[in-house]
Amino acid sequence: MSLDVGILSAAHVHTDGYATQLADRVDVTFVGVTDEDGERGRACADRHGTEYVADADALLGRLDAAVICAPNADHRAWVERASAAGVSVLCEKPLAPTLDEARAIVEIWESAGTEIGVAMPLRFSEPARRAKRALEDGEIGSVRAISGTNRGKMPGGWFADSEKAGGGAAMDHTVHIVDLVSHLTGEAVAEVYAELDTRFHDIPVDDVNVLSMELTDGTPFLLDGSWSIPETWHTWGDATVELLGEDGTLAVDSTDQSVVHTVASGPDAGVRTVSHATNTSAALIADFVESVREGRDPMTTPDEGLKAVAVVEAAYESAERGEPIAVQYR
Repeated sequence: MSLDVGILSAAHVHTDGYATQLADRVDVTFVGVTDEDGERGRACADRHGTEYVADADALLGRLDAAVICAPNADHRAWVERASAAGVSVLCEKPLAPTLDEARAIVEIWESAGTEIGVAMPLRFSEPARRAKRALEDGEIGSVRAISGTNRGKMPGGWFADSEKAGGGAAMDHTVHIVDLVSHLTGEAVAEVYAELDTRFHDIPVDDVNVLSMELTDGTPFLLDGSWSIPETWHTWGDATVELLGEDGTLAVDSTDQSVVHTVASGPDAGVRTVSHATNTSAALIADFVESVREGRDPMTTPDEGLKAVAVVEAAYESAERGEPIAVQYR
């Protein structure tokens, strides 16, 4: 059975990636794109051989599912609109710019009867999958410390508008790594101390941040999620996590798609590196489409998306107050 799928807003930098996946799938009819910016919406539709539909409600009436690529501040409104029309959605991250709005989306998810997912593609990378198996198999023993990075290029546009985005680099880049660490370890962030600044670009929001966190089991977790990569660079950015265990380490790089397993001593001492590229956007869209068809939850659900938003909100409060903040999830 083919699903009728559309895109709600073409504002996000990942819109073309998702549109390409929808257009290429044989089990999906890419019905169209709607966008309050008609020029932007038409251009996106033309690039991917589909229809631009100015009337969002008319498009929703034709869909089984949709991908929300709107600015962060518009996520809740699009989720409400789609759910009222009986349309399942995959929402770009972060789930919302504030914890209150994230909670509202979770409430919709709990009562709507439609599938709602959050776009967290790092969970689908092969290094992350292998790292999760290694952790579950106890290959590095108890995790003692975690560090991560998500340093990228400054995307510009509404991403640097605090009203539309809710913040800067900390809002944009924290959620990916926080979500991945939670997925890998099964733990949430209990406390965060954040230092934010604007050092690399002439913009009114933060572009550099360091978050010192503690997980619910006491594990320390350090994250740099900045917009610090220059325009001329061999990748758009990086997305890495290193887990230090009592018996070894796991270093996961979801940008160059590698996982490095280091054992310091004993009969298995040595370094094993595995590289295996995964199209995480394709895997994300495939999981969403299959979840709608099967009537199950996508890989990342709104309650999990809310956890990442709670950490970001605590980080901004910490930076403002200059002290550690306990993360409030409810």
